[in-house]
Amino acid sequence: MGALRLDLPVAGDRTERALIRDAQRGSVEAFEQLFRSHWPRAYRAALLVVGDAAAAEDIAQESFLAAVRALDRFDRRRPFGPWLHRIVVNRAIDWARARALRRESFSDVELEAAGEREPSAHARALAEGLALLQPEQRAVIVLRYLLGYTPGEIARLLDLPRGTVNSRLRRGLDRLQEAVRE
Repeated sequence: MGALRLDLPVAGDRTERALIRDAQRGSVEAFEQLFRSHWPRAYRAALLVVGDAAAAEDIAQESFLAAVRALDRFDRRRPFGPWLHRIVVNRAIDWARARALRRESFSDVELEAAGEREPSAHARALAEGLALLQPEQRAVIVLRYLLGYTPGEIARLLDLPRGTVNSRLRRGLDRLQEAVRE
């Protein structure tokens, strides 16, 4: 599985820093621009971790609200996306743990929301395989292969040892491969 970028940030690095600075100073317009730029990937990350479109939307929205509340503590020299993804993925893992996700196929609507117009058999098998994984494994696979983070970046994002990330990736990929074969 190669890294698959689902979309590219709208704002360039310098523009994003200016938007963050302005948002930290209370500009609603700047935060709205950050929201529009980062919403698609935040929502997709949540959706792929929890497998429920309505919950993913709630998680992504709550994550943005948490980001607004903590924006004054954000170091604008760092990229906003990874910081936001950490919030999203942690909230998605918490939701999945609390709800003990049902082991069922993703619907066409959920696959479409994840970026698939007409889900191929491969996309459907992949989505069904992701649904079978533990939330922690699903999260690292989404971050690695769908959002393109390195294992080291994932370790920092989730505040985990690198070995734990590698172990979750390996076990998750093994289980995913097994599920896709079936």
